[in-house]
Amino acid sequence: MKMNWWLTFALMTVLCWGLYGIFLHSGQIGMADPENGRYKAFLWVGLMYFLTAVLAPLAILWFGGSDWSFPGKGILWSCVAGILGAAGAFCVLLAFGAKGSPAVVMSIVFAGAPIVNAAVALSLHPPKGGWGAIPAPFWLGIVLAATGGFLVTKFKPGPGPAPASKAAAAEVSGE
Repeated sequence: MKMNWWLTFALMTVLCWGLYGIFLHSGQIGMADPENGRYKAFLWVGLMYFLTAVLAPLAILWFGGSDWSFPGKGILWSCVAGILGAAGAFCVLLAFGAKGSPAVVMSIVFAGAPIVNAAVALSLHPPKGGWGAIPAPFWLGIVLAATGGFLVTKFKPGPGPAPASKAAAAEVSGE
């Protein structure tokens, strides 16, 4: 049986990015700095990006025998992608800082991003036969993505009771 590596890697991305907002928010809170915690968290995210997105590809290129040519067009678009990725991650932190919860912020991000991706991809690479050749299930998928993002955001369950502090727990247990 032939392995669909692209699907494996796509699902790994879903897992990583699905957890990203939760752990990023936890990092922000864990910095114990209401004013600058998000920037401190983002600094560490950037350092981990460096390890993952700079050192790992360098090693792969080095050991893979790359020719080390980097055409200008490839550099330009890669830099634009990097700026967009970093700006998006930073905006997630700003949304958290503006009191957006990870469940709501990430639902909007992950429902909206495929819609933007589809619109831009279709604009850059129109389908054979024009826009009229796009099948109805595609448009339904766009509507369902938007609807899903809205529903998850609108009807997100509220938080449960706050966990008792250690001091309160000690009082209750008589310690």
